[in-house]
Amino acid sequence: MRDDTTTGMPRGWMSADRATATGPGHAIDTGDVTGAGPEKGAADTVPSGRAAAALELRRGEFELAVHLGHVRTTPGRGTGQRRVTLEEIARLRAADGFPEALRERVRTVGTAEAARILSTTSARFTRLARTGHLTPVRFRLNRYRAVVWLYLAAEVREFAERNADLLVGKLPPGLRARVDEGEDWRARNWRGRRLAMLLRLADGPWARCAAIASLLDAALVGETVDDPHERTHLARLRPEAPYGRTESPAVREITDRLLLADDPDEILWHRTSLRLSLDEARASGPAPRPGADRLRLPGPAGSAPALPIRPGARAVDPAPLPGTRRPGATSGAPVSGAASDPLPRPRPEPGARSVPGLRSATATGPGPGAGSVREARHRVPSGRQGEAIRARWRRRGTPPSRVG
Repeated sequence: MRDDTTTGMPRGWMSADRATATGPGHAIDTGDVTGAGPEKGAADTVPSGRAAAALELRRGEFELAVHLGHVRTTPGRGTGQRRVTLEEIARLRAADGFPEALRERVRTVGTAEAARILSTTSARFTRLARTGHLTPVRFRLNRYRAVVWLYLAAEVREFAERNADLLVGKLPPGLRARVDEGEDWRARNWRGRRLAMLLRLADGPWARCAAIASLLDAALVGETVDDPHERTHLARLRPEAPYGRTESPAVREITDRLLLADDPDEILWHRTSLRLSLDEARASGPAPRPGADRLRLPGPAGSAPALPIRPGARAVDPAPLPGTRRPGATSGAPVSGAASDPLPRPRPEPGARSVPGLRSATATGPGPGAGSVREARHRVPSGRQGEAIRARWRRRGTPPSRVG
């Protein structure tokens, strides 16, 4: 696979894949897929697990077949998981040589086995892979946490048929110089294949933007996408990392490093692609912004602003403004809490008189010296009952909080 001098990217980089280590073999249920039963609301489709069993593929083989375009899928409803139609499964099962032919198309090999297919040494194959002549389709980590690149066996055989001159004798001087300089295109070519797969499976222009942004670190994305709401939306649509749900920090660290573009011209390529894709996404519609589901509460015109409602929260009526009445209130009933009458006043009893000079019940503590108080006029009944109340006030030094 030679380099494309017009773009700076290797030829063939647009073929798709996903880098996940092939899982261990397991028994496959080869029963009729129609007996698996499509999920409700997804007529004539089955999830990927049942489709893999119907096609007699292991999980890793099925994922690679989907990413390479050998198995066509459709988006699931609301779950984000892609599904396979029964018609597509029937087409693949009816193909010549099923299932061996389909398995051979997704068979991967390491450096040693690829060298045997090419009838050359492992060192010669590694030099050819480093210089971009062969593109990895996935990788795995060995027990020493070293990256082991895997290649499609079909592509290795095709390379042997077209480039027999590179498998024997001395390498061309230009290729030897690139090897001596330590050039290594394997990670970059793998990222190109993975991006092509993500773009093909993306649902909409914003998802395509997120696929391109996943190859750039957060600082570069921030420089390219200046709107914080758009950056948040792209982060939400970011494709899942190929290490899946592993809890190994070493696997995550190594994979995250391989996922990001590290060469200057590669970074420039993806930043330019992100700008172009971003223009397309903006033309299709703006990114969702927080507060799009804000609810305007009832109230006088122009008095109640829109307030965000949390999921599960219950909307309540706002407090009435001064001079207004709650719905259902009588025409002569004052509004509780109105600014014109902040506190209810006690109704004086018949024949009551004012007693000046007494401390209000709003004192901060008992006794005449308990903080700053304001003078108030209190109404007490006349006669013996009033005299008894005033006598108690004199003994206690402050009026009671409630007058009977």
